[in-house]
Amino acid sequence: MYVTVENFIQVIILGIIEGITEFLPISSTGHLLLAEQWMGERSDVFNVVIQLGAIVAVLFIYWGRVAGMFLHVSQEGNRDYLLKLLAAFGITVVGGLVISKVGLKLPHNVEPIAWAVYIGSLVLFGAEYYLRHHKPIDDVTWTIAVAMGVAQLVAAIFPGSSRSAATIIIGMMLGQSRSAATEFAFILGIPTMFAASVFELIKARHELSMTNSGEMFDIAVGFIVSAVVAFVAVKWLINYIRTNTFLVFAWYRLVLGLALLTAVYCGWLK
Repeated sequence: MYVTVENFIQVIILGIIEGITEFLPISSTGHLLLAEQWMGERSDVFNVVIQLGAIVAVLFIYWGRVAGMFLHVSQEGNRDYLLKLLAAFGITVVGGLVISKVGLKLPHNVEPIAWAVYIGSLVLFGAEYYLRHHKPIDDVTWTIAVAMGVAQLVAAIFPGSSRSAATIIIGMMLGQSRSAATEFAFILGIPTMFAASVFELIKARHELSMTNSGEMFDIAVGFIVSAVVAFVAVKWLINYIRTNTFLVFAWYRLVLGLALLTAVYCGWLK
């Protein structure tokens, strides 16, 4: 097995990008696509496995909460939370199967993702404005659970909108506090993203069977880097939003979206 320094650095960079952006409300798809404009495309298997790294990190962070729901499901609060998670996940699964039948695929050009990043920033500004003028709640209502399930489908249909952003925003716009919306969105993301990743790996099983040792090394490194970075990023975000808003991410998305659209229409990106 021969590994070049340049390729090794690229794998680390992609793992870092995935780890930072997967659960922060700034779109991992947009950032990875942009990175691949300069570093070249990676295999579907590579992209799916480094995403799994981020999922594992979040599962580790919320392990106590998740395990507690199943171990103490007889408690009304745990049972109610679990049922709402299952409902939101079920909506996503059914909708996802419909989307796959229709044949929707991720775009390989920047423009639609740039628009999703930009529009997402405006919606996030709106959610923050709404929450500032309403007293937030920490409960997860059935309306919020159903809406978050639908929001995950919207994020799947419009890559660049960000799954975490879509779910957190809808929770906030329905009156949920930032912390409560983030927790439900992240825990919901564990089975959702795991199921989606397994589904993608099954589709790419032929590609996986032909993966050589060098590519397996890249995948393993990307997975580890993504998991470690995601763990740090999510822990930071959880602490950050206890005393801060999501406005910094809204401004970041606004600037990034406008920059990407400018680059596209000037012919610098495609």
